[in-house]
Amino acid sequence: MKAVLCRSPGDLVLEDRPAPEAPPPGWALVAVSHVGICGTDYHIFEGKHPFLAYPRIMGHEVSGTVMETGEGVELAVGDPVVINPYLSCGKCIACRHGKPNCCVRIEVLGVHRDGAMCERILVPAQNLYPANGLSLADAAAVEFLAIGAHAVRRARADPGARTLVIGAGPIGLGTAIFARIAGLDVTLLDMSSERLAFAANELGFQTLDGSRGAVPDLVREATSGDGFDVVFDATGNTQSVQSAFAHVAHGGTLVLVSVVKDDISFSDPEFHKREMTLIGSRNALRADFDHVAASIRNGTVPLAKLVTHRTTLAGTPHDLARWAHEKSGLIKAVIEVGHNMAGGEPGPN
Repeated sequence: MKAVLCRSPGDLVLEDRPAPEAPPPGWALVAVSHVGICGTDYHIFEGKHPFLAYPRIMGHEVSGTVMETGEGVELAVGDPVVINPYLSCGKCIACRHGKPNCCVRIEVLGVHRDGAMCERILVPAQNLYPANGLSLADAAAVEFLAIGAHAVRRARADPGARTLVIGAGPIGLGTAIFARIAGLDVTLLDMSSERLAFAANELGFQTLDGSRGAVPDLVREATSGDGFDVVFDATGNTQSVQSAFAHVAHGGTLVLVSVVKDDISFSDPEFHKREMTLIGSRNALRADFDHVAASIRNGTVPLAKLVTHRTTLAGTPHDLARWAHEKSGLIKAVIEVGHNMAGGEPGPN
């Protein structure tokens, strides 16, 4: 089969790889249809991922069609599916408590083991969810949106809560969309005027431009000095995460959606006097995948506006390398694996 392999940082190639063998009991062989390109994939390509062994086939935002099933699998050949890329052990304390998203021994497709930038992939059947009427193109977007949906569910905020989402990248936009679906009053903060213009003009969000003044002053002005009831940080930036504590109202909640590899420090008196709630949010659960799929089907997710760039498997080595540096106009790029032998470089929609 054809696969896109990151042999080492900056070295991305299309090559022939052995096709997967017949699925063992409890597993299924999936023909990959579409793969979203995530910020993690760009980090792997650039050599910025701290826990990755090369070479690696990337790709964890995936849709496909069941080709073959192992013993005990209820899915049928031909079923369209969304792939949950978080492979859990089923035995650790997190799994026993119904939280496989933070399994002690979790393996993520495309990170800890080879992913789906290829034509076929073996996946545990428990990680395959019926697409339920979604197109395969739309189904590939479910995973990245589920990250934000999970964070919003973790916040347990009341409808109408004044909410700040910091970071207007794909994860931040997904978080903002599902915060709005939950009835929260959402404002987006970013340092990029271009991304904020997209959020305001295309998605209808209130925005704060952090490049046009001191952020604490902007927050005070926007909230009459109170701060936001709920703050989500989706930047992956250590300084932003540490600054976010000051944006939270007394009695409010801070949800850390993104992950940074540095230690985070904050003022304990400021934290305690607010009686803040601090929440970590990792990956997503089946309930979040289902919520996202239902929201796409009912039209409350403007998916056509979020997917700005497309390519093929053959075009991925060139296009992913280019998009790692050329971010203008880029929100979400998708690989159309079913058209992988098409030549050329499709580029933006």
